[in-house]
Amino acid sequence: MRLPLEIPLIALALLFFPRPGAKLLSILFTLVVFTLLFLKLADYGAQTALQRDVNPYLDFHLIRNGWNFASGAFGRVAAGLGIAAVLGLFLSLFASFVWAQWQISDFPRPRRNHAIGIVTVLLALGLALWAIGPGGLAPGNAHARTYDYLDRRLTLITRSIVDLHSFETTLESRSDVASRPDLFQAIKGRDVVLIFVESYGRSAVEDPAYAGLIRPRLARAEAQLAQAGFSSATTWLTSPTVGGMSWLAHGTLLSGLNVDSQARYDLLMRSTRPSLNRIFADAGWQTSAVMPAITMEWPEAAYFGYDQIFASDDLGYRGKPFNWVTMPDQYTLSAFETRVRRLAHARSQAVMSEIALISSHAPWTPIPELIDWQHVGDGTIFNSQAERGDPPAVVWSDPARVQRQYIKAVDYSLQTIADYITRFGEDAIFIVLGDHQPAAIITGLHASRAVPLHIISQDKVLVDRFQSTGFSSGMTPDRDTPEHPMHSMRDRLITAFSKNGEPETLNAESEAE
Repeated sequence: MRLPLEIPLIALALLFFPRPGAKLLSILFTLVVFTLLFLKLADYGAQTALQRDVNPYLDFHLIRNGWNFASGAFGRVAAGLGIAAVLGLFLSLFASFVWAQWQISDFPRPRRNHAIGIVTVLLALGLALWAIGPGGLAPGNAHARTYDYLDRRLTLITRSIVDLHSFETTLESRSDVASRPDLFQAIKGRDVVLIFVESYGRSAVEDPAYAGLIRPRLARAEAQLAQAGFSSATTWLTSPTVGGMSWLAHGTLLSGLNVDSQARYDLLMRSTRPSLNRIFADAGWQTSAVMPAITMEWPEAAYFGYDQIFASDDLGYRGKPFNWVTMPDQYTLSAFETRVRRLAHARSQAVMSEIALISSHAPWTPIPELIDWQHVGDGTIFNSQAERGDPPAVVWSDPARVQRQYIKAVDYSLQTIADYITRFGEDAIFIVLGDHQPAAIITGLHASRAVPLHIISQDKVLVDRFQSTGFSSGMTPDRDTPEHPMHSMRDRLITAFSKNGEPETLNAESEAE
């Protein structure tokens, strides 16, 4: 039990100060209290979605990102009304707190003396509860931790500034891995397809709530691929983010640097650090980005060095969206096959493509179903699928249902990828990985940040090269397979894809944290 000491202290200050000064003091108190309240509510939201506290120095962009997601999932009107209601409640509480303090400062003399006595007793009671509580007045006491909240925020901001300065220095350093004379000789003339699967994390494979669906799916995918002549190897990568902000994972893998904040990402975008895409482009591959979630301007694409960019409007989808999800994964892969690979092959050119699949992105309703690839067309065939099922507001009222919808969406994505590779993936190398773990509502708190990464190819020698460095054989990663930092994978891929890459050299990890 504890009594917040701020309450009697604020009341005493208002009772002792002259009325004009007390009015100004009440506004100052309110600003401090509601700043703390806002930060703690923001922490709650960030912990729920991203499993970390808010960083005031780095996280202003989350406001815009939150609006984009809410308006896409629930519509602009509903999202706007919801935000207006929350802001209205917050401002009403703010005004009520100021009004209550003004009432105290306006107490006439007799009532003021009585109030001072009552508040003094409350202060003494609060101090007594604080002293005799668990830990007493020790620094570890819950009350003491409350009072160092702002100090920890200032420390976090200071560390962020130092970290960004260090990251800028790292960006200026160069790795010689991309300048090796045998660059990509082991895969010359073959397509390389990098597929990010939204919210596909370790929990989907190992959590008992989900493993019963996903592990058999991975086993079926492995058998299906093997029957078509494909080999596969799998490992764990530790993502720089969790619950969202997928672009941090994309930037991390492609740059070979640990891009774990928006500020780091922004610095990377302005740097000359060569991305994996650009390295392939310089080596003669046609590079492309297939991004069905990109619905606005995307200036960051300039950093990656794509020859072609296929955002949502460029993929020719004429069907209805699946709430926030602009199109199902099957259509995305079908459009990639017809608009990228076939045209490049007609020019006898190999492609290196990055694809971000989004059917497994929240709100996970409705769930698409795989159809005959010959019937995909312009996507209107998916309209009936897009119109069925309950809306997000209904699904998200039941956490257990949210979890069921999530794993069904991941299952669909994995099924679609395996079917696509089996039918169209001849003589290509596929790198399939999750971008991050989903939010805590799916994984629970303190879940691993690891995501699976699969190497799939008909070149068994190439796949064996990964297995010799600790990758699990097949599509299902072993529980005891080590987790590698995601940023280490860029240089490991370059080494494996180059002619003289010896197995032991693949264990070298990127130099930059």
